[in-house]
Amino acid sequence: MARETAGAAGHTAGPGAAPRGALSHIRVLDLSRILAGPWATQILGDLGADVIKIERPGEGDDTRGWGPPWMPDGQGADSRVAAYYLCANRNKRSVTVDMASAEGQDLIRRLACQSDVLVENFKAGGLARYGLDYDSLHALNPRLVYCSITGFGQTGPYAARAGYDFLVQGLGGLMSVTGRPDGEPGGGPMKAGVALTDILTGLYASNAIQAALAAREHTGAGQHVDMALLDVQVACLANQAMNYLATGRSPGRLGNAHPSIVPYQDFPTADGYMILAIGNDGQFARFCEEAGRPDLAQDARFATNRARVEHRGELIPILRHLTTARTTAAWIAALESRAVPCGPINAIEQVFEDAQVRARGLRIEMPHPETGAVPLVASPIRLSDTPVDYRLPPPPLGAHTADVLTEVLGLAQDEVEALRARGVV
Repeated sequence: MARETAGAAGHTAGPGAAPRGALSHIRVLDLSRILAGPWATQILGDLGADVIKIERPGEGDDTRGWGPPWMPDGQGADSRVAAYYLCANRNKRSVTVDMASAEGQDLIRRLACQSDVLVENFKAGGLARYGLDYDSLHALNPRLVYCSITGFGQTGPYAARAGYDFLVQGLGGLMSVTGRPDGEPGGGPMKAGVALTDILTGLYASNAIQAALAAREHTGAGQHVDMALLDVQVACLANQAMNYLATGRSPGRLGNAHPSIVPYQDFPTADGYMILAIGNDGQFARFCEEAGRPDLAQDARFATNRARVEHRGELIPILRHLTTARTTAAWIAALESRAVPCGPINAIEQVFEDAQVRARGLRIEMPHPETGAVPLVASPIRLSDTPVDYRLPPPPLGAHTADVLTEVLGLAQDEVEALRARGVV
């Protein structure tokens, strides 16, 4: 992956080159691990950035060891490639550097001087002792966009605390509105089925980084991006936060129901469950006609969404009785013909067999040196002129150390081998 340098850290394609990713002129130094930071840098890599992932020699990103499940090797036996690691680390080059050593710190500083972006998720202030904090690196490379991802941010009484997705889902209010109400079977707070706060923080971080890069076009200077899981979780309470701010009352848990729209939840069918997502009175009237109860849409208790929310407790049992009369597939076919929003509740296996998911190409496969090939979930980003490019599979630990140190820093091969012999890389 040869690059022509343009200034301290910019990169340009050669004359007559084929179209490249939207961020193909950007180099990212990725000091993050686990999920929020790697999710952000994978997005940047998918968009074309050259992402250099710095990992601990012999160990690497924590998620390399987060198995089972492990990807099968070419003979069907378990490899040592964790599925978790694969989800957030494609389009990156892995470089092993011992950050605890003075020589390792110097290598990282030199790489930062040849980069546009640095992403890290150490505890607040944790990189200062290595001389790799924002102030130290900004002095060396004023154009560097430096993104710190922590649990609670760089300021405030919790800044020194370690932050984990599960803890923040609880502290940040998401679990208070997720799960069945108290008193119902299975009632109680529930976390989301994926590390949603980490994912959302990665999304916000990639947006913030690109905003800082856009600002740099005008100012010539980079800046510090301070991302906190708690900040993101509170921001993403969305309408539920506004429901509290508007009324002074904390929303409660409603299971799969919606606080402001009825009916908007799961319903039993003759062979399982389906979702009704009725967003207006016209859709409700059409559902009632299909269900053989047009009178419900004329009933003053149910004729408008506001009335249906008020009389939720009376309406939902009636609808649950009606929906058990047909199979899920029969309901979906009938309601789709009437433009009533509905759908199944798929297992993940069914998701990847869904016709729309297949048509959109959301499962991809890439060759991999340790497993032969790896299946991955495609990026959802669709750009007409600078599309996502799947260049590199999630890399084996340290696979690109020599390439990066020779290409980016200009080290000779014997210098790299000497560093390796001393345990620096």
